[in-house]
Amino acid sequence: MRDKIRIDQHSSLGMLWVVGWLFTVGFLKFGFFKGLLALFVWPYFIGVLLAPMAATIVG
Repeated sequence: MRDKIRIDQHSSLGMLWVVGWLFTVGFLKFGFFKGLLALFVWPYFIGVLLAPMAATIVG
């Protein structure tokens, strides 16, 4: 038997991430290079913050 593959799009979550990133960069008044660095560092810290909550939800 073939398993069905389900593809979900979560574009609203991506837009929320971009809005949050732009807000953070603007609120902290970063310049171009610090804002570019924040693009790579910010998701790491959000992941570290939310990982324990995700672990309790998953099991």
